[in-house]
Amino acid sequence: MTDETPAAPLTENAPVESTLVQAPQPERRDRGGRGRNDKNRRGPQRGRRDEKPRSEFDQKIIQLRRVARVVAGGRRFSFSAVVVAGDRKGRVGIGIGKGADTALAVDKAFRAAKRTMFRIRTTESMSIPHDVMAKNSSGIVEIRPAPDRGIVAGSSVKTLLELAGVKDVTAKIHSGSKNKLNIARAAYDALRKLKK
Repeated sequence: MTDETPAAPLTENAPVESTLVQAPQPERRDRGGRGRNDKNRRGPQRGRRDEKPRSEFDQKIIQLRRVARVVAGGRRFSFSAVVVAGDRKGRVGIGIGKGADTALAVDKAFRAAKRTMFRIRTTESMSIPHDVMAKNSSGIVEIRPAPDRGIVAGSSVKTLLELAGVKDVTAKIHSGSKNKLNIARAAYDALRKLKK
């Protein structure tokens, strides 16, 4: 004798029991609303390795141009950059760099400017002690102390004096040349002539 009970007959309103068993779902970790396709998200990105440490020197590009070299197959183009670098506390340098793109040329020029850096002989008020004048190629520059006037200069001389941290001076460009590199080099040579 078995304990089986006869199955109840199916009617239209009788509930049908399902025999399907649902598999347990794996637990999903909460991503904080960020999906895989959310490429435009902006959040704190700590620990990025591609960031360079900030340099102690400020830099300014005074000339950037495309130059060509003629070879057998035609012309090869590259970029030339002239950069002035300084710490605004009495040190300044000029560098030239060439590269296949502008970023490479500027980086090379900045490294060259750091190599040519020197400390300017200044007074306690960060002015210059006496008049100086220098010539480099076609550039002729004269720099004079001018109390309480700030920096009165033009072209690349002003950039050089600002990054050097020199104050209260006037500069005069005596040459007819507009070549910024030669003018900057003449100003650089003039500042090197300063004596205590």
